[in-house]
Amino acid sequence: MSGLHRSSSTPLKNGLPPQELLDDLCSRFVLNVPKEDQQSFERILFLVEYAHWFYEDNTVEKNPSLKSLNLKEFTSLLFNSCDVLRPYVAHIDDIFKDFTDYKVRVPVTGAIILDETYERCILVKGWKGTSWSFPRGKKNKDEEDHACAIREVLEETGFDVSALLNKDEYIEVIFGQQRVRLYIIAGVKDDTPFAPLTKKEISEIAWHRIDDLQPATNEVISRGITGLKLYMVAPFLASLKSWISKHPSPLPPRPDLPLKV
Repeated sequence: MSGLHRSSSTPLKNGLPPQELLDDLCSRFVLNVPKEDQQSFERILFLVEYAHWFYEDNTVEKNPSLKSLNLKEFTSLLFNSCDVLRPYVAHIDDIFKDFTDYKVRVPVTGAIILDETYERCILVKGWKGTSWSFPRGKKNKDEEDHACAIREVLEETGFDVSALLNKDEYIEVIFGQQRVRLYIIAGVKDDTPFAPLTKKEISEIAWHRIDDLQPATNEVISRGITGLKLYMVAPFLASLKSWISKHPSPLPPRPDLPLKV
């Protein structure tokens, strides 16, 4: 990662950000935060990640001459450029590895949004990925599960579930060391408009018939019968269908209703 180090105050021909820009990002996202957020490298790396998102989603978009960087490359540049981080450059590989290991243990919450007949659910597809999932995301420091779910669903779909969320109605699955809790949001009108609020995070939002989705098996864990990649959906389906059987919709089924967003 040392190959990305630069100290010039002017942009390089290969499009790396100038020192002034890195100073601004360091000041805005790393230095001007509460002291408790600077007490561990895990928290600092989350701040660096926020700076990286801002750089990619705003700065690069407005200035295409700047190079798009992955998080590891950006972290190296910021550590080499920011005075408070530079003393730790020699340990940056270990710091970054510890951070990625830590991230897979951060709890995730979100929502399973059902239509009025409980026959369909909303799935989202990542910006660059090909797999579908329920809208969800990682918890922030000291954030309650339901608050994280409301925030993440709003960011990914533009839909506020706060009025429909019951803190006691959820399905929870453990993936390795990570807990994923999805709250069941039932009775959403199928003509509800959905659109992500965050840039370059969600590429598609769509209703899917639950009966067309397959519960987890060795074969289905990566690809459902509809050809959808469902490895983050399949583990929840058996519990979801069990919940629906115990909480039937007040409306009659509409199996012929066309899917729409």
